[in-house]
Order: sequence, then structure tokens, then C-alpha cells
Amino acid sequence: MKLNQVSSSIRWGLLGGLMASASLISAPLMAEQASQGKAGQSVSGESSGTSSVRSSSESAFPGNNAEANDNKITVVSKRGTIAYVSASGTKDDTPIVETPISVSVLTEQRIQDLGAETIQDALGYVAGVYNGPFGVDTRGDWSMIRGASPVQYLDGMKVLYGYYNNVRPNPYSLGQIEVLKGPASVLYGQGTIGGIVNLVSKRPQAQSEAEVWGQLGNYNRRQLAFDVTDAANGDASVLYRLSGMFRDSETQTDFVNDDSYFLAPALTFYLGESTEWTLLANAQKNESGSSTQFLPHVGTIFPTEFGQIPSNRFVSEPGFDRYDTEQTAITSIVDHDLNGDWSVHWSARYMDSQAEYRTMYPYRFNATGSPFDLLDDNRTIVRSIYMADKEAESLTSDLRLHGHFETGSVTHNFVLGFDYQQADLSDATLFGYEAGGPLDVYAPVYGSIDLSTEPDFTSASAATQQQSGIYLQNQMRFNDDLIVSLGLRSDKAKTGEYQNPQNDYSETTKRLGVLYRFDNGMHPYISYSESFDLIAGIDASGNLLKPKMGEQKEIGLKYQPQGTAHLITFSAFDTVEKNRTVNVIVNGQPSIAQIGEATVKGTELEAQLEWDTVDVYASFTNISEAKDETNTNINSVPENMLSVWGTYRPNTFWQGFKIGGGVRYVGESHFTTLQNGVATPVTTDTYTLFDLLLGYELGNFDVSLNVDNVTDKTVITTCLDRGDCFYGQRRTITANVRYSF
Repeated sequence: MKLNQVSSSIRWGLLGGLMASASLISAPLMAEQASQGKAGQSVSGESSGTSSVRSSSESAFPGNNAEANDNKITVVSKRGTIAYVSASGTKDDTPIVETPISVSVLTEQRIQDLGAETIQDALGYVAGVYNGPFGVDTRGDWSMIRGASPVQYLDGMKVLYGYYNNVRPNPYSLGQIEVLKGPASVLYGQGTIGGIVNLVSKRPQAQSEAEVWGQLGNYNRRQLAFDVTDAANGDASVLYRLSGMFRDSETQTDFVNDDSYFLAPALTFYLGESTEWTLLANAQKNESGSSTQFLPHVGTIFPTEFGQIPSNRFVSEPGFDRYDTEQTAITSIVDHDLNGDWSVHWSARYMDSQAEYRTMYPYRFNATGSPFDLLDDNRTIVRSIYMADKEAESLTSDLRLHGHFETGSVTHNFVLGFDYQQADLSDATLFGYEAGGPLDVYAPVYGSIDLSTEPDFTSASAATQQQSGIYLQNQMRFNDDLIVSLGLRSDKAKTGEYQNPQNDYSETTKRLGVLYRFDNGMHPYISYSESFDLIAGIDASGNLLKPKMGEQKEIGLKYQPQGTAHLITFSAFDTVEKNRTVNVIVNGQPSIAQIGEATVKGTELEAQLEWDTVDVYASFTNISEAKDETNTNINSVPENMLSVWGTYRPNTFWQGFKIGGGVRYVGESHFTTLQNGVATPVTTDTYTLFDLLLGYELGNFDVSLNVDNVTDKTVITTCLDRGDCFYGQRRTITANVRYSF
């Protein structure tokens, strides 16, 4: 694997300097605390790897609170596969069963059991989530939630700005993954109706834990990782964690690698008895290419007389195609307890990332069909070249005040927050129309064009995105059973491009939820929420495009049977997104109008069950309607999805043995294709995939085998109206050895 040593050294030095500076700053405070006794570890809904969380009336430091043990609620199940608290839904430690919106959480143990190699893999069993709309793509993690792409967050702050300028996060750096479904602008600002996927970084722990993990797999996959955490001093007022990974791998697409490394140091300081400060750093580099090939309808979902284009087919050029990304980030998280009932939380992150993107894909002028289509011989494509060097630099911050108080018989959990984000984006690009020449996709011969000297970029741009928002949330509990949640937010946003006027936006969004707690563990709820999503550009009249506006009505039931570890949730939703852009012809010229509106309706059922030896994760999703303003079905939205994963760990015989298996069913999704120049509605085929886990734990060793798509079934995950289709993951096998000490 070729890694730029000079650039890497600079980045490692930056991270090391930041962490060393933090240690020097806090050294006097650590010395002072040494005489005060141990400061217990603070735990919030944003932490991972813990077994309890403080209640709203508890001190920030359980170790200093005599009543701490009586006021805690469970965060994760005994085996660590079920999470009961998520910070994403309410930005506090409200249990999931008391949150009147849909939230799913994947714990670190669940991610490990599933053998998830990517975040996209990990989402495969979550209700309401279609985790493979664009097949296997080394460039990023894609999903569809309730008919729309979600926004990705890291530790509660937005992490992706623009496209193809960021490093793909590694799931081994995470403590859990939280999925908030539906509009979430009240707490997070601009976003889609799909909601957010919040990645939660691993945090330092007071208990000493260490792990070394080796992995081998098909596609010549070789991977080595480590994770170590402990207290840095005798009174545990300073905690540390260091995790990292090095991977060298090919992929199911010919000539496309998936090489990567990351290092993630973290420190937590307890400053006095009321303040906790955590620093998270991350340096990562990925060297890959475009595993997604944008293959035409005819040749994939409609085989030609030559059969189906092989799923491993590579249509770019070896040695030229690459998607190399590099990223450095530093995150600061401060929690300060004011008086037991009031506290302050402040998180901030600086991130800098670069991407070098070179690829070719089918794209040509076609007066009667799609630009992705084969030529008349039904075996040749014409390729266009795309080159880009991109950079994204972002600063994000979230400051909020938490309060717990009573007015008469009503108990309030109150959040007042201000968040800010700014991203500076730049890129230099080239699009070489039909410059890649022809390629026979059934018998490719590479090297027909001279790429020894890359052409110069033909365009460059720079853009800035800013957003600041003030938000308020009040969760009111009446007589300990009825919970009413109110949220209101005001945002100001700015977008601007080099040598173009700046665009200013102001939006107000709201959320209302009502939930009732029955003694039998059932919690029915109803909620209403809104979102807004900025769109760049102008319409046919020269007016600035308005933000897309979303709203959702949802009813549901959350059930945690008494005396069990189970968590069962059901929801039915009706989502509408307005101000969608549609292509129109004005005075004979193509233009854009904002007359579009999409409606998505459906139901979701998710059951996470855990007994002494067995745990089950099951989900069912039905999308009864997903249509735009022309009553056309939205692409990449399966009508039905069903999945079940189970793991068995016997405790009376064969102790240490574990076996798990899963089944994933994906129903039809809709698209249109041109047949004789006429747009014709078509559906993708349904498919069912099987996954497997076999393992044995002996002492400090954990040996396991994970197999995804056991039968090696070739599936098409999505076809788009524009003319291309995507292959899903082929059989993937990984053998793992973990040593804990």
C-alpha cells in the first residue's frame, strides 16, 4: 500500500502536538485531584461501552454521589447487544422507550456479531433502512431511510459536506451507531426527511481493556487492528484510549483495492468534581478506487444475448482509477455539572480532508436512450473520464444547557442549545466527454488510450457553507406517565461560491411528541416533525431556489416487557417533502422549477430480544407509498424488507461456542427504462440473502468466521431512471482472531 509519508508525518505531528498540549494544560489539575480521591467516570447517552447512565437528578460524577447506584438506568443489555439510551433522539439521556420518535441503535457487540466491515454493512438489519441502494461502493456508506438519503453525523455533529471529499469512516473506531428516522431539523438544522445516522466514537474507559485483532478474508483481505483503554493515573482522573487499524485488501471489482489505516487517540480528564473534558483525535487514509461501475440496464437487469455483465467487471483503466482520501480531525467534548439539576455540554470539532478522484464510466450522447447504454453490438460501452482533486475543511460546534426542574406536578427535562457549522469546500475537476474510448464489457482490453500524462483540470471552484441555529426542547412529564415533548428551532444559513453572490436563508422548524407510559411496559406515542434542506441554484425566472421542506406525522408503540431485556418498537409514518426540483423546458431551454412534492408512507416493526443464551434482531418494513408529484415511484425504495439475525451462545455445554445466522429479504423497487424510446415502468427482482457467524471463545482468545451472502448470489440492488444499475455484495468471508488482555 502506497502511503504519502511526508503528508502523514505532518498530520501525525499535528495530532500528537494537540494531545500533548492537552496533557500539559491539565497536568496541574490532575496533581490537585490526586489528593481528592477517585473521580468516578461520567456517563452520558453519547458514551459507549458502559452499563449505566446517570438519571437527570444525579451528579455528573457517580463516584462522588452517595445515591448514584439507586438512580441509574440501564444503557445496554447484559450481553451488550441491545441499547436502551440514545443521545440522537433528544440530545440528552432520555431512554428510547420514552422518546416519541423512531430511533435504532447498533451497539459495538452487535456490529461485531454481524461481522460488519463497513457502516453500510452494519445497517443491514435495521428497520426502515435500505443499506445497499448503490451496491458495493468503496467511496462511501449509502443508505435510504423512509425514501430519502440520511445525513451522516459523528458524535452529534455533521461530518459530511459536499460529495466525494471525505474519508469513509471505519466501524472499528466506533462505540455504537444511532439511526434517527424522519425529519430531525429541530435539533440538527438542515437535513433530509430521511433523518440522520450518528456515529459515536469510542471513548476512554476507567477499566483496563485491550484487544488485538487480526483478520484474513477473500479478495486477499489482510487486516490488523488494536484497541487499548485504561486509567492513566492512580485516581482515574485521567483516562486514555488508543485504537487503530491497518488494512490491505482487494474488492469484488477487478483492479479496485480497499486499503486503509487509521489511528484514533483519545483522552478524558476529570477537572475538579464537576467537569469532564474528552479529546478525540483521528487520522485516517484510504486508498481505493471506484468499485461501483454504473452499468447499463441492458446487460445487467436485462441480459443481452451474451448474458449478464459480470459483477466483477471494471470499466475504468487499471493504474489510472483511484479514490484516495486523507483526513485529520480533532474533537473536544466538555460536560460541566452546575448544581446537579443543571449542566452544560459543549462539543466542537475541526476536520480537514482531501480526495484525489480519477475514474471512467459509461457515458455518451444517446438521442434515443440512456447515456449509459451499450452500443448497437450489445457489448460495447463508450467511456467518459472524470478527474477531481477536492478538499473540505470544517468547523462544527454544539453548545447546550440541560436543566431538570419541576413546576407543580410537572417535571421538565429542558434543553437550550446553539450550534454552528462552517465548511469551506474547494475542487479542481475535469470531465472528458467520451474521452475514455470504447470498451467491450464482456471481453475488456485495457490500455487503448494514453494516460501516461494526466490532462490538466478544466475547472475549479470554491464554496462556503455556514449554518447557525438556536433550538429549544422541553420534555414535560405529567404524573410520571404522560410525556409531552416540544421542540422549536430557528436557523440562519449562508451558502456562497467564488465570484457568485452569497445566498442567505432563514428557517424555523418544530417538533411535537406525546407518549404515555403504561405499567405493563407499553409506551404508545404520536409525533409531528419538520425538516429543511438547502438546494443550490436558481429557477427559470432567476430566483434563488428555496430549501426543500419536509414534515412527518408518526404514530407508534415502544414495548419493553417487564422483567426482560427485550425492546420492541412499531411505527407508522406519513412523510411529505415539498419544493423538490423538477426539470422543465422554458422558451425551448432546459431549466429547473420547484413544483415537486414527494410522499412516503409506511410501517416499521423492530424487535431486539435477548435471553441468557440467545439474542435476536428482527425487523420488517413496508413502504405502502413512495411517489413524486407525477405519481411516479421513487427509485431505490423497496416495497418490503424483512430481516432476522440470531446468535446462540450455550452456557451449559460447549461454553465459549457461538453460532449466528441471518436472513435478509429485499422486495421490489421501481424504476423506468427506455424501450424503443418510450419510458416504461419496471421493477427490480426481489432477493434473499443469508449470513453466518461461527466462533469460539477460549480464555482471552475469540476466534470467529463471518460469511455474508453465504450462497454467493448475484443481486441487483437498484436501477435508476437515468439508465444505470448496481450489483450487490457477493459472498464475503472473513476469519478473525481477537486477543483480549
